[in-house]
Amino acid sequence: MNEPKSSKRQGRVTIREVAEDAGVSVAAVSKVLRDAYGVSDTLRDKVRASMGKLNYRPLASARGLRGRTYTLGLIFPDLRNPFFGDVFAGVNTALERTQYQVMQGIGTTIGALAEAMIDRQMDGILLVGPNEAPAYLSELALRKPIVAIGHHDDLTPMPFDTVNNDDQLGARLVVRHLIANGHRKIAMLSLLQEPSTVVRQRELGYRLEMMDQGLGANINVGRATQVARDVQLSVKRMLESADRPDAIFCWTDLMAFEAISVVTEMGLSIPDDVAIVGYDNTMYCDFAQNRLTSVDQSGELLGLQAARLLIERIEGRTEAEHFVVTPRIVARASSRKRG
Repeated sequence: MNEPKSSKRQGRVTIREVAEDAGVSVAAVSKVLRDAYGVSDTLRDKVRASMGKLNYRPLASARGLRGRTYTLGLIFPDLRNPFFGDVFAGVNTALERTQYQVMQGIGTTIGALAEAMIDRQMDGILLVGPNEAPAYLSELALRKPIVAIGHHDDLTPMPFDTVNNDDQLGARLVVRHLIANGHRKIAMLSLLQEPSTVVRQRELGYRLEMMDQGLGANINVGRATQVARDVQLSVKRMLESADRPDAIFCWTDLMAFEAISVVTEMGLSIPDDVAIVGYDNTMYCDFAQNRLTSVDQSGELLGLQAARLLIERIEGRTEAEHFVVTPRIVARASSRKRG
C-alpha cells in the first residue's frame, strides 16, 4: 500500500528552491538577501514573494558568517513604564520595510545583556535610558554600533548616536504652565535611586525655571523608587506636610498615576487642592479617571529615529549624530486654571 504524500514539505527551504520558484538565479536571490547595491525593485519583489510563498527563513548563523545577521538588540530598563511601548512601536515602524528584526532584553544594567547580544552577532544595539558610565558606553560603541535613547552626555567626541527629548526644556514648560494656571507652591516628584541623565535634566529644568520665576524658595523635590508603594508614601508625605504643595510635577506619567490615586484616596480635589502633571503623554493620560496633563516627548518618533540612526551606523556612517525632539505640554483637567 502506498503511503500518502504529505501536504507539507519536510525540511528547511533552501535558497536554490527560492530561486527556482522566482525564476531567477541563486546569485540574484543572494543579492536580495544581502540588500546588495543595484538590485531592482522588480527583482526584489519577485524574490520576496517567493520567500513568503515558500516560508523561507535564512539562517541567522549563516548570515552572521557572511558579515551581517540583520538582527538588532533593544534593551529597556524595565517594562512597567507604558512610554517604553511607544518607543518599541516606533522602532518596529522604522524596520517594517527592512530586513531587520529586533530582539529585546530587560535590565537595569545593560552589561550582561549587551554582551549576550554581541555574542549572538547582532548587528547593533539600541539602549533605552542607560545609566552606565560614559566610558563603558564608549568602549561598547567601539565594538558594536549603538544608539542611546534618553541619554544626555557631555563626552566629546561621542562615539555613538543619541536620540533625546529636550528634558530640561520639558520641565521648564511644566513650571511655566502651572504658574500660568495660578499655582506657586510647585513640588517635583523625582527618582530616589541613582538617577539617569534624563532625570537629572528634568530636575535641573524644574529648579532653574522655579528660580527664574522668582519661586526659588518654593523648590521642593521629593524622591521615590519606581515601586508603586514607595511612590504612594512619598506623595502622601508631601500632601501631609505643613507646607503642602498646590501642584506636583511627576517625572513620569507612571508616577503621576500613583499620585492621582493617593490624592483621590485622601479626599482632595484635582486640581483645586493640588494639580498633577506627568511626563511622557502616554495613552493612559486620556482616560477619564486620569485626565492627566503631561509632556509629550513623542516616544514613537524617538524609537523611529533611533532605529534609523542605528542602521546608518551599521551601513558605515562614523560621525556621531544627536537627534533632539522638542517637547510640548498637552493640557488636561489635572492642571486646569484655578478659579
